[in-house]
Amino acid sequence: MKSETGLRMASDLIDKDEPIYQALMTAIVEHQLPPGSKLPEEALSDVFGISRTGIRKVLQRLAAVQMIVLVPKRGAQVATPSVEEAQDIFRTRALVECANLPAVLDRCQPPHLAALEKLNQQEQRAHEIHDGAAAIRLSAAFHVQLQAISGNQVLTEMVTRLTQRSSLVIAAWGAPWQQGCRCDDHDRLIDLIRKKDPQPLDEAMRQHFAHIVASLRFERGGETLPDFATLFAGFSGKARGKV
Repeated sequence: MKSETGLRMASDLIDKDEPIYQALMTAIVEHQLPPGSKLPEEALSDVFGISRTGIRKVLQRLAAVQMIVLVPKRGAQVATPSVEEAQDIFRTRALVECANLPAVLDRCQPPHLAALEKLNQQEQRAHEIHDGAAAIRLSAAFHVQLQAISGNQVLTEMVTRLTQRSSLVIAAWGAPWQQGCRCDDHDRLIDLIRKKDPQPLDEAMRQHFAHIVASLRFERGGETLPDFATLFAGFSGKARGKV
């Protein structure tokens, strides 16, 4: 009974922190908080209206999925993937996503293709209107939804985490204009999925990741301190008061 009560309390704490965790994760993934950005507990506590202890728990969750780093005596900051880590992330994505393509083809139905085409069109539109945050979000969603067709939930969750870390790589090492993936690559992938042609599809996916890595410029930026009050001005949890 005591263990069940403890589990419920832990679950309640996670649920309470979840909107803040998701707000910070989104800001990082969509490059509103670029690599190297400092994340001081006091400033975030004021913005989100919770205690520094609550913010510290959220930061620990983000560190656990390697989106931020906790530096002794310097606090938290958005992670900056090294050159080797950046390359490894995309190598891993190529290995995982390509290996799962046969299962994707086996289960793919017209509604799946329609959903991929819709995401691709939305991503193209985001590029046209220079909405970088939307382009990044939709590019990641395309890859996650493609892999989800296989029905492998564990692998889909893995790809979700890898796309989040890929966003950090692009923020740290991508050209200023680079947002998400190349839409024409996604067009090609959809066409090959429709044809259920496994070998060309595998090759096209590998080329897709090679294109992204080739576009990276390995020059490191410095640390920054964002304007949290402006960035999270619309956060609904602000009015709750500190807990």
